[in-house]
Amino acid sequence: MRVRKVANAPVSFGVFELSDAPPPLTADEMVRALTEAGYEGIDLGPVGYLGTPDDLAERLGGLWLAGGWADLRYSDAEEFRRGLPALDATLDVFAAAPVGPLPPRPTLGESGVPERFARPGGNAPGLPASEWPGYAARVQEAVDRCRARGFEPVFHHHLGTYVETPDEVERLLELTDVQLCLDTGHLLLAGGDPVTALRAWAGRIGHVHVKDGDTKILAQALAEGVDLRELMGRGGFAPLGEGELDLPAVVRALDEIDYSGWVIVEQDTLPGRRTVAQNIADQAANRRMLKDLGL
Repeated sequence: MRVRKVANAPVSFGVFELSDAPPPLTADEMVRALTEAGYEGIDLGPVGYLGTPDDLAERLGGLWLAGGWADLRYSDAEEFRRGLPALDATLDVFAAAPVGPLPPRPTLGESGVPERFARPGGNAPGLPASEWPGYAARVQEAVDRCRARGFEPVFHHHLGTYVETPDEVERLLELTDVQLCLDTGHLLLAGGDPVTALRAWAGRIGHVHVKDGDTKILAQALAEGVDLRELMGRGGFAPLGEGELDLPAVVRALDEIDYSGWVIVEQDTLPGRRTVAQNIADQAANRRMLKDLGL
């Protein structure tokens, strides 16, 4: 029987990393807001935000852990090795999560590539062909490392990295056996069609991030020479229904391919660009919209 659950993520509230500045809201406040909005799960966010392995279960407050980001620099062998302890630390937190109706999926991503971060959307040179075998081998090593800990990871294509465009996603899928975290917003802004991708990659999709995107904001950002971070701050990833994503068609495609797994709503934003109250209202509205579509 198909099991499908809907989650949200700290990035929707501007929480990307822990630094000297406090997050715009506490983890407890976020968990409470998402629970009240009807979400069933939450992504991990930066390690430590939702607590430690010792207190994670309590801090989840009844939500299930859906996934969590772990990036590595796959294009640089030495940097990749230096990043593996951070992946292990993320998996330690996963191992402490309560067993739910769906397992959490480690979400493997690449650390941003400066040239591509500056010109997101496939507008900067990609990985040279000669470097793809090494890149893919390191991705596969990270996948196998997760599997050795009992987790089935997914790889997240992402603006500002070497796996950004549909062709680059295809290349990675050819060279590895990793499942894909299909992110509708990142694919849309990288020139892809999320509905077509859901159908084409159905057999490899293990996680879905539902995110809207606005190519007009992307075009303006490129014209003004601002980077991916500022694109997010300007609303390049819009509230559901306010961008160009055909959300009803996405939901229909999920049904067509009989997708089972987590559907994670994300609306990447920066701290301070929207108030906490606005972010909470956005995520409640996003959840209502998906409920209206039967998800």
